[in-house]
Amino acid sequence: MTKRERVVAAIKGQEVDCIPSGFSLHFKGEVAFGNAAIDAHLDFFKETDTDILKVMNENLVPYMGEIKTAKDYAKVKSISLDDKFMQDQIDLTKNILERCDKDGFTMGTLHGICASAIHPLEKMGLDYHQVRTLLANMLREDSKTVLDGMQRITDGMCQLAREYIKMGLDAVYYASLGAEHQHFTDEEFAEYIEPFDKKIMSAIREEGGYCFLHICKDNLNMDRYKNYSDYFDVVNWGVYETDFSLEEGKKLFPNKTIMGGLPNRTGVLVDGTEDEIRKSVNDVISSFGKEGFILGADCTLATEQDLAKVKTAVDAARQ
Repeated sequence: MTKRERVVAAIKGQEVDCIPSGFSLHFKGEVAFGNAAIDAHLDFFKETDTDILKVMNENLVPYMGEIKTAKDYAKVKSISLDDKFMQDQIDLTKNILERCDKDGFTMGTLHGICASAIHPLEKMGLDYHQVRTLLANMLREDSKTVLDGMQRITDGMCQLAREYIKMGLDAVYYASLGAEHQHFTDEEFAEYIEPFDKKIMSAIREEGGYCFLHICKDNLNMDRYKNYSDYFDVVNWGVYETDFSLEEGKKLFPNKTIMGGLPNRTGVLVDGTEDEIRKSVNDVISSFGKEGFILGADCTLATEQDLAKVKTAVDAARQ
């Protein structure tokens, strides 16, 4: 099987010649954009030999002025593929696609509505917790104004989702936030986040691409995603971060392919020997089974990750 054939078979729950793998990391600032980012991606793909070639996305919804109250969120304008940050991401993706391993399964990163909604707030000197809290408070203060702005962002993200697939990517990696207990209640998540998540994820699949749902951060209420299954093909979350096992995920998302199995910032990929890495991979596969599984990590690896250790894990999954 080619890498792409192997991943597609895993997504469809079919027999695979070996377990496919997908790993990624955020590249250092000086190589996160432009030609340097293209080379960094290609070097990562070559050194790790991962089956999934994931294009990262540091081209975020930009700052649009001071937003300190819900009424200020009206400053969030409509976005489209004509915006520079979108064009930069499209150009990066096109160039990587032209030069990457044609046998690989290709996937583009898309920041979900919760992440994209806070990106315009992050240039105001606030930390991550503060912008998350500000968004939640603004929604409670004047949900209509904020939801209108989030709808404009969602429409733009739907355009990017469709463009990714039109360019030739096999899939979109949809990075979702909002399920952490500390930011939204279950009712707020269902009202403020879920409809936008589903709209963007629908755009991916309607265009003919596979949707990988990544559920980010710790302290998650995974039950908030129990009715998402019609909108994604593969799901990945912080097994170790949020203490929600692969087996529990299999019950929550029956008949869906799961990606994960290894911690991303601790454990064998950080300080394990080759033998320890192989054993951990074998243990994960033996415990979970070979059907509907892609080896990966909870989330992105550390920027300073030793790529030789990732290659060892990829090779172990192919044994």
